[in-house]
Amino acid sequence: MYIAMNRFEVKPENAEAFEALWLGRDSHLKEMDGFVEFHMLRGPERDGTVLYASHTVWASEDAFRAWTKSEAFRAAHKDAGSTSKLHEGAPRFEGFTTIQHIA
Repeated sequence: MYIAMNRFEVKPENAEAFEALWLGRDSHLKEMDGFVEFHMLRGPERDGTVLYASHTVWASEDAFRAWTKSEAFRAAHKDAGSTSKLHEGAPRFEGFTTIQHIA
Protein backbone atom coordinates (compact mmCIF):
# COMPACT_ATOMS: atom_id res chain seq x y z
CA MET A 1 0.00 0.00 0.00
CA TYR A 2 0.99 3.59 -0.58
CA ILE A 3 -0.37 6.62 1.28
CA ALA A 4 -0.29 10.06 -0.34
CA MET A 5 -0.93 13.09 1.83
CA ASN A 6 -1.10 16.81 1.23
CA ARG A 7 -1.08 19.14 4.23
CA PHE A 8 -2.77 22.52 4.08
CA GLU A 9 -2.61 25.37 6.58
CA VAL A 10 -5.84 27.38 6.54
CA LYS A 11 -6.71 30.57 8.40
CA PRO A 12 -9.76 29.99 10.62
CA GLU A 13 -11.82 32.53 8.67
CA ASN A 14 -11.26 30.44 5.50
CA ALA A 15 -11.93 27.04 7.09
CA GLU A 16 -15.63 26.87 6.17
CA ALA A 17 -14.98 27.75 2.51
CA PHE A 18 -12.01 25.34 2.35
CA GLU A 19 -14.13 22.50 3.72
CA ALA A 20 -17.00 23.30 1.36
CA LEU A 21 -14.60 23.21 -1.58
CA TRP A 22 -13.33 19.74 -0.66
CA LEU A 23 -16.73 18.35 0.26
CA GLY A 24 -18.30 19.58 -2.98
CA ARG A 25 -15.63 18.60 -5.51
CA ASP A 26 -15.60 15.57 -7.77
CA SER A 27 -12.25 13.92 -7.11
CA HIS A 28 -12.54 11.30 -9.89
CA LEU A 29 -10.58 8.95 -7.61
CA LYS A 30 -13.04 6.07 -7.88
CA GLU A 31 -12.27 5.87 -11.62
CA MET A 32 -8.66 4.90 -10.97
CA ASP A 33 -7.20 1.41 -10.77
CA GLY A 34 -5.45 0.91 -7.46
CA PHE A 35 -7.46 3.54 -5.55
CA VAL A 36 -8.40 2.23 -2.09
CA GLU A 37 -9.81 5.13 -0.05
CA PHE A 38 -9.69 8.86 0.62
CA HIS A 39 -10.02 10.91 3.80
CA MET A 40 -10.02 14.68 4.23
CA LEU A 41 -8.79 15.36 7.74
CA ARG A 42 -9.15 18.42 9.93
CA GLY A 43 -6.44 18.77 12.54
CA PRO A 44 -5.65 21.22 15.30
CA GLU A 45 -5.65 24.99 15.14
CA ARG A 46 -2.17 26.23 15.98
CA ASP A 47 -0.30 29.48 15.42
CA GLY A 48 -3.28 31.09 13.68
CA THR A 49 -4.01 28.31 11.15
CA VAL A 50 -6.02 25.10 11.03
CA LEU A 51 -4.17 22.04 9.74
CA TYR A 52 -5.91 19.93 7.08
CA ALA A 53 -4.59 16.82 5.34
CA SER A 54 -5.88 14.97 2.31
CA HIS A 55 -5.10 11.29 2.88
CA THR A 56 -5.34 8.90 -0.05
CA VAL A 57 -4.60 5.18 0.12
CA TRP A 58 -3.45 3.36 -3.02
CA ALA A 59 -2.70 -0.27 -3.75
CA SER A 60 0.84 0.73 -4.76
CA GLU A 61 3.05 3.73 -5.45
CA ASP A 62 2.77 2.90 -9.16
CA ALA A 63 -1.03 3.24 -8.93
CA PHE A 64 -0.61 6.65 -7.28
CA ARG A 65 1.90 7.79 -9.92
CA ALA A 66 -0.51 6.69 -12.67
CA TRP A 67 -3.21 8.85 -11.01
CA THR A 68 -0.95 11.92 -11.09
CA LYS A 69 -0.48 11.47 -14.86
CA SER A 70 -4.14 10.79 -15.67
CA GLU A 71 -6.92 12.85 -17.22
CA ALA A 72 -8.90 12.23 -14.03
CA PHE A 73 -6.15 13.96 -12.00
CA ARG A 74 -6.17 16.95 -14.34
CA ALA A 75 -9.96 17.16 -14.12
CA ALA A 76 -9.92 16.96 -10.31
CA HIS A 77 -7.27 19.69 -10.05
CA LYS A 78 -8.39 22.00 -12.85
CA ASP A 79 -9.32 24.83 -10.46
CA ALA A 80 -6.48 24.33 -7.96
CA GLY A 81 -4.78 27.64 -8.76
CA SER A 82 -7.93 29.67 -8.20
CA THR A 83 -8.53 28.15 -4.76
CA SER A 84 -5.02 28.65 -3.38
CA LYS A 85 -6.16 31.84 -1.65
CA LEU A 86 -8.01 29.63 0.86
CA HIS A 87 -4.78 28.18 2.30
CA GLU A 88 -1.42 29.56 3.32
CA GLY A 89 1.43 28.75 0.93
CA ALA A 90 1.65 25.61 -1.15
CA PRO A 91 0.29 22.30 0.11
CA ARG A 92 3.02 20.06 1.51
CA PHE A 93 3.08 16.60 -0.10
CA GLU A 94 4.17 13.53 1.83
CA GLY A 95 4.21 10.01 0.35
CA PHE A 96 4.53 6.85 2.43
CA THR A 97 5.12 3.22 1.53
CA THR A 98 3.41 0.88 3.97
CA ILE A 99 5.80 -1.38 5.83
CA GLN A 100 3.19 -2.83 8.21
CA HIS A 101 -0.62 -2.98 8.07
CA ILE A 102 -2.80 -4.27 10.90
CA ALA A 103 -6.54 -4.39 10.27
